[in-house]
Amino acid sequence: MEIDKIKESIKKAAQDLFRKYGYHKTSVNEIAKKAKIAKATIYKYFESKELVLHAILMDYLRVSINELVHKDSKSINKEEHLTILILKVSKLSYTVCNEFIGWDFIRESTNAQEFLKNLSDELERLLYAEFLSIEELNNDPTYPERLRFLIKASKSIIFSFAFTSVSDADVRKNFISFQKEILPYLVKAAL
Repeated sequence: MEIDKIKESIKKAAQDLFRKYGYHKTSVNEIAKKAKIAKATIYKYFESKELVLHAILMDYLRVSINELVHKDSKSINKEEHLTILILKVSKLSYTVCNEFIGWDFIRESTNAQEFLKNLSDELERLLYAEFLSIEELNNDPTYPERLRFLIKASKSIIFSFAFTSVSDADVRKNFISFQKEILPYLVKAAL
């Protein structure tokens, strides 16, 4: 097996198991068994189970964000366009926390804050690069700085939901509040 195929088989096996049993209840041994490789092979390519999860999430985010950002939306104005993009990315962030990571990991793991901070920083870089590639939004020399502000502020608020929400109802309430009370001002400040 070549390197990329081995890594993909590890990520696919881990993703299936994380979704079925959750991050904490899935062991590296189970991932190795499902991927039909030795446990040591996993550690050859990923230093920890957490890094396998991180690789899965980044693959998912790259594809999803690229699709969201480059979908046809030329018929709406800049403010609406950015608002819709930030909301979609916010929902994507929630999906990542809910489906892939799991609220138990976020609330109970000693590494959760560090993990989410790293994920959040990579998400910010990915968003920034993708948003800058939208020509119709990028026609002002000060736009990159304002865009960075919008992304940083939005992602900080969204990832804080992971630590402050106790239930799905709390998360929905926070998203509605973000959408109606905070995001319009952030987008206006970015434009």
